[in-house]
Amino acid sequence: MHMHKENSKESRLIISAGLNFVTTIVQVVGGLLSGSLSLLSDALHNFSDAIALAISVIAVRLSKRKNTEDQTFGYKRAEILAALFNACTLVVVSFFLFKEAIVRFMYPHPINSLLMFAVAVVGLTSNIVSVFLLKSHAHDDMNVRAAYIHLFSDFLSSIAVIIGACMIYIFKTYWIDPVLTILIGIYVLREGYKIIEESTHILMQHVPKGISLKDIQLQIESIDGIKDIHHAHLWAVTERDIFFEAHINVSRDIQVSETCLLIKQVEDMLKERFCITHVTLQLEFNSCKGISLVKP
Repeated sequence: MHMHKENSKESRLIISAGLNFVTTIVQVVGGLLSGSLSLLSDALHNFSDAIALAISVIAVRLSKRKNTEDQTFGYKRAEILAALFNACTLVVVSFFLFKEAIVRFMYPHPINSLLMFAVAVVGLTSNIVSVFLLKSHAHDDMNVRAAYIHLFSDFLSSIAVIIGACMIYIFKTYWIDPVLTILIGIYVLREGYKIIEESTHILMQHVPKGISLKDIQLQIESIDGIKDIHHAHLWAVTERDIFFEAHINVSRDIQVSETCLLIKQVEDMLKERFCITHVTLQLEFNSCKGISLVKP
């Protein structure tokens, strides 16, 4: 089931990348013929989408590689690195949009609004298909979510170009285009920052959001036979792979067979209550001098 979902994710990313490369070519030609700077701007945005999708595909393929003696975690974090890179490009794109909006305010010029409208509709259709393809995977995968936001922001950009084309054709109101561009840029900047924060949080091996080390301590120390836990570490390799390790001080000197049962009890509790997938425990009997939860 998991492998089918991974294959589906990869194929959808590939289709979306192909659509965006084709759309970029159409928009560049349309922008040059119509004289529309907004279409050329949208083409650049689409090109950045296509590159982001291509990077996401590479990351997905790398993450499938098996663990080895040299890479004991495999390439699982390739998807997190791809998400970080794509989110950074989102921030760059947002500032580019701000710059283009200011330029359009200062130097408005007549454009072929009908051609602008037609090409923008082509771009919008491509973005709708791509957004639909990736939506189901965007909720539980940071890499896909970064690519999805690229596409969704471009979907909004295409709508802005279409609205701008209509307003220019009917009312000759050239200022509507840069106003909409600024609004889209703000959205792109906000979403890009959120993914940068989330991916950096994982890469810096911070405690995963939504999990408290103190809560874990209370739950483990409530288990019969455990005196305390100390020197604990809690981190995420990816969004779905959460690791925990700690020293456990048992309340009495017990046999190895009993320690196995105790470890299994702790592992089951951590998986059920905190979705922790990998647990490493070192059992002790009054052997550690420092017993702080986190080693200084």
